[in-house]
Amino acid sequence: MKMSPVKISFVRLSGQALTYLVVFLPLAARSAEPAVDYAIVVTGGELLAGAYADGHTHFLTRTLRPLGLRCTGSMCVDDKRADLEEALRFAAGKASLVIVTGGLGPTDNDVTREAISGFTRIELKEDPQALQAMARRFGVTPERLRPNLRRQIHVPVGGTYLKNAQGSAIGLVFQADDVTIVALPGPPRELQAMVRNELVPYLSRRFGTREPGCSLTLRFVGLGQSQIDQTMEEHVPLAADVTVSSQFEGSRVDFTFSLPDDSPRDRARLDELKQKILKHLGDHVYADEETSLEQCIVKLLQKRGATLAIVEAGSGGTLAAGLAGADDSGRVIAGAYVAATGEQLRRLLRIDERTWQRSDTGTGQIELLASTAAKTTASDWVIAVGPPRQDAQGGHYLEVVFRPPDGPAQTRRIETRGPSARSRLSTQVLDLFRRRLR
Repeated sequence: MKMSPVKISFVRLSGQALTYLVVFLPLAARSAEPAVDYAIVVTGGELLAGAYADGHTHFLTRTLRPLGLRCTGSMCVDDKRADLEEALRFAAGKASLVIVTGGLGPTDNDVTREAISGFTRIELKEDPQALQAMARRFGVTPERLRPNLRRQIHVPVGGTYLKNAQGSAIGLVFQADDVTIVALPGPPRELQAMVRNELVPYLSRRFGTREPGCSLTLRFVGLGQSQIDQTMEEHVPLAADVTVSSQFEGSRVDFTFSLPDDSPRDRARLDELKQKILKHLGDHVYADEETSLEQCIVKLLQKRGATLAIVEAGSGGTLAAGLAGADDSGRVIAGAYVAATGEQLRRLLRIDERTWQRSDTGTGQIELLASTAAKTTASDWVIAVGPPRQDAQGGHYLEVVFRPPDGPAQTRRIETRGPSARSRLSTQVLDLFRRRLR
């Protein structure tokens, strides 16, 4: 097939030190099939600093192209209102649909909603339904929601919003006379679920784009992306019409397999593909739907009719925070204790100092914390994470105790290193616990 050339333009915004790379397809590259043009604006100073790669453009273009949407360009800008508004002016001149990612969080640095509101002159207003959903998510009444969280439920009066099943930042749709601007949350797990479940149906209603074909998402833990790729290449060959996309975050990897059509035969093909993958990688698959690892743990505890208490030192409360964000977590989480040291945890749990000193330093004290938490909260299971330690070779590790309803406690030693060690630790501990609950 003859390929049309791609024009690459470097655009330096007035008064800015930053150079933006914008890739635009000329008219000659367009197919004869009618399509909706859109542009992407990815926000994030960490992307410009090289801390992370931009995966949003890749995901959006691969997801929206089969639906009849054509990306005319993508650019990355800093988390500054002036930069974003300048980017919006540029993108709106190229396409009738602009998709912005990031900057919808609760902090003062999250300026996307205000920037788009100022650019489109569409006012923001708190939405009652979004307010109730936010309150339910955090288990409080609307009046008790913190002001910074309530910022996230201000929606455009001229437009609509997109629900977020994975987080608290809802998506926003600004419908101006000559352009529609969609703002999506930055975290990949939140953005991708919102695109599939909320944005795609909206675009079909708004622009008459095609509906997507059928797809299958498998969520992996405990294996790297390249290892999953290699296993599938060796044991599960894919048909030519199967599109594969993947994304990873916090040592968790999602693979999505898509077909262009959605017929009973297509769904049967994906189910057959799923069974082949499970045969070789099933031990590492924790869900085949938009379910987080934390939500998987909550469901397994509910299935057993069991409760869980959490004691954390070295993990900094990440286990409790992650599980607390899952639906129905209040029914299974019996209590959580978080402190910086084992001694502080001892005082929180009111363990006698003499008893504490008689326990072996290290594992014995962590097991004592676990058993005391089980009695205090009347919980069936306990996960206790000890404080950071260093071995003779200078390596860093944590000891994690899993205390079951019956039988002896089990201890695992987990190495901790690298800038994302805490995120990997949380995933590893939850995966170990998932395997014990199955």
